[in-house]
Amino acid sequence: MEPNKILEQLNEIFKDELDNDGIKLSNDTKADDVEGWDSLTHIQLVVAIEKKFKIRFTSKEIQSWKNVGELVDCITRKQLS
Repeated sequence: MEPNKILEQLNEIFKDELDNDGIKLSNDTKADDVEGWDSLTHIQLVVAIEKKFKIRFTSKEIQSWKNVGELVDCITRKQLS
């Protein structure tokens, strides 16, 4: 799947999980940029993303993401393997 398509789907997941239709993710978006994205909701987001894309992340991968772009890259790599 193309990275921009992944980003679109992530945006919908974030809107649903954070109950905020105003979210507009970009590759540079960080947790501090999104209202309600804290450590607890981060876990909910990861679970929802894993379900949507039918993948599993390691804790090392999850901790390595600095922004949404790195999350998109990780999803892309997992889909190719």
